[in-house]
Amino acid sequence: MTESLRFPAEWEPQSAILIAWPHTDTDWADRLGEVEETYIALVAAITRFQPVLVCVADDDVQAYARARLASARVDMDRVRFIEIAYDDTWLRDSGPISLQGADGFRLLDFRFTGWGGKFEASRDDRLVEGLFTQRIFFNSDRQDIDFALEGGAIETDGAGTLLTTWTCLHERHPDLGRAEIEAGLKRWLQQDRVLWLERGYLEGDDTDAHIDTLARFAAVDAIVYQACDDPGDSHFTELQAMAAELSALRTRDGRPYRLFPLPWPQPVTDGGRRLAASYANFLIVNGAVLMPAYGDTPAERHIDQQAAAVLAEAFPGREIVQVPCRPLIWQNGSLHCITMQLPAGLV
Repeated sequence: MTESLRFPAEWEPQSAILIAWPHTDTDWADRLGEVEETYIALVAAITRFQPVLVCVADDDVQAYARARLASARVDMDRVRFIEIAYDDTWLRDSGPISLQGADGFRLLDFRFTGWGGKFEASRDDRLVEGLFTQRIFFNSDRQDIDFALEGGAIETDGAGTLLTTWTCLHERHPDLGRAEIEAGLKRWLQQDRVLWLERGYLEGDDTDAHIDTLARFAAVDAIVYQACDDPGDSHFTELQAMAAELSALRTRDGRPYRLFPLPWPQPVTDGGRRLAASYANFLIVNGAVLMPAYGDTPAERHIDQQAAAVLAEAFPGREIVQVPCRPLIWQNGSLHCITMQLPAGLV
């Protein structure tokens, strides 16, 4: 299966969303109850539109997760459990990156190094191989690639254009030049253009500026991005510079992208530590966009509503569903980071 491979955009038809259930042996242990509520809300939202595959560490975790989801009246006919070992639940970065071909699929299995060796990741690095050997996927093969790359670091428009950040890729591969990295990305991901952002970051983000916290394709000619309009905020200069970079980008036919700036969430802190709240970390599913909501106060919930309005404009015809994600950013990620879409026909 080597002919006509392509990297589909997230808004294309999907067969399922892949997640991993948090448990006491993951980094969520200290606040497990809070984060479980987010996972329940997430699964409830996904199953309104399509199936969800839930990785579980063992029979006990599966039984517990099943009971919690069933008690929340989740459509269990759309939930499938997969027993497999994992270090943590950030499946955007440890899960499979799927290419679609005329006669099947290719699962790209890049190295996962715990975001440059920051965390233990040996089990997560074997996740794609483990899922593949369990025959979870239909009509597919697996390509092992000795190159550190996380799914959250890349965005595709489904038509051969990749969007990424130089900060992240350079941090993972400091000995490689831009041309060498770009050539590899084009070859492995079947892309013919790479658009690089030099600016943009979030405090509390330990991914070294993953693109999925900053800017996302909404169509081949549209980009949604996290803006900051508060001159007194520490992010203002950097995100304004990123917005200028996005304005300078051009589509394949030489036109400026249609840009959709997301409102800046009010600062969320934990013991004085700024957390990486971003509305750009949304998840596209069949017929909907699931967006992270961070509001605890009326003012914060108002900003959530403003973000929902921007996404509704960027994704006409899709329902916008808010998922409470404040517990997730305690561990420096959000909604998109804990999920991985699987293209239609793969499961």
